[in-house]
Amino acid sequence: MNRPPLTRPHVTWKVATSLDGRIATSSGESKWITGEAARTEGHRLRAASDAILVGVETVLADDPRLTTRLSEGGADPLRVILDSRLRTPEFARVAVPGTLILTTAEARPVGGAEVVRVAKDANGRVDVGAALDVLAARGVGRLMVEGGGRVAAAFVAAGLVDAIEWFRAPILLGADGRPCLGLLALKRLGDAPRYRRLAVELLDDDLWERLEQVG
Repeated sequence: MNRPPLTRPHVTWKVATSLDGRIATSSGESKWITGEAARTEGHRLRAASDAILVGVETVLADDPRLTTRLSEGGADPLRVILDSRLRTPEFARVAVPGTLILTTAEARPVGGAEVVRVAKDANGRVDVGAALDVLAARGVGRLMVEGGGRVAAAFVAAGLVDAIEWFRAPILLGADGRPCLGLLALKRLGDAPRYRRLAVELLDDDLWERLEQVG
């Protein structure tokens, strides 16, 4: 019996940056770029997702929990780590049940997390399309990508970012700050991924922009 192809998850990129698009200082300090109101909305967006995805560099730099931390409670989304070389430490706060690590290396246990080997892309990193196939097979309909810049660029370059939730703080970090988006290698403006602004909201001093992919 032939089964219909799986529908890939709807992908939202959530990012908190300075005015000049930086997610951290040159030393890696990032807590907290945006204020409390913006962070609360970010956690609500997490709670509305089936899964939250980050790259291993975020795990190594910030040791995040990737939980919602909302007073109304409820189950946390699935935590997903893209970790090509399987560098997630066993003592990391995400190395617990409810976390899925996708790797191109030989799968082995990492704390209480589940580890699954997937296909690699042309750069030897986890293929984001293959990652979405794994998540679709597990019933993930809404995926929130939170970074870092290289992971975000992989999804954007593949045309897989359906929506953006952008929180922007009124600060400047300069060119030596860490960018929110990695290399796209664009040569023409016409090749740039394009988004339509749906809403803009002021959260204390921070600006929240909601965008959807055009086309």
